[in-house]
Amino acid sequence: MNGQVYLGLGSNMGDKEENLAQAIYQIEQTGKIIVTRKSSLYITSPWGKTDQDEFLNQVIEIETEFTPLELLDVLQKIEIKLGRLRNEKWGPRVIDLDILLFGEETIALHELVIPHPHLYARLFVLIPLQEIAPQLVFPDGKGIGEVLARAAQLEDASQSIRKTENK
Repeated sequence: MNGQVYLGLGSNMGDKEENLAQAIYQIEQTGKIIVTRKSSLYITSPWGKTDQDEFLNQVIEIETEFTPLELLDVLQKIEIKLGRLRNEKWGPRVIDLDILLFGEETIALHELVIPHPHLYARLFVLIPLQEIAPQLVFPDGKGIGEVLARAAQLEDASQSIRKTENK
């Protein structure tokens, strides 16, 4: 199994908390993925396209037998099963599942980029990522604390993130 694989989950339509729970359930049902850690849930302002409802975000750590491309395929099938439509870039979605990191791998393909191309700028994944992996070192050698501090300095003041009371 590949260790230290991190996924970002997000939802801003319907019962957001249930959408995240169903996504994790579906991920676990593959038989080739074990969820080893889950962050708290975070309420966040939309990123990219801001005229939509707030998101509920979470990061999970998994172990998997899948290759990165196989994992991408599995996650996209789960998104479709849960009602994800790709009508507009950064638009509202029932569920969004992103591969943030896949061990030490660096991948630059048309269909998959790892580390996730916006990872270093998105507090809504960096904060929950630091929660579950405070000693994490990215493939480029930077620690999560350094990356998070830099992102927080650059973050648009209109963006907000807050932890929910639920887990």
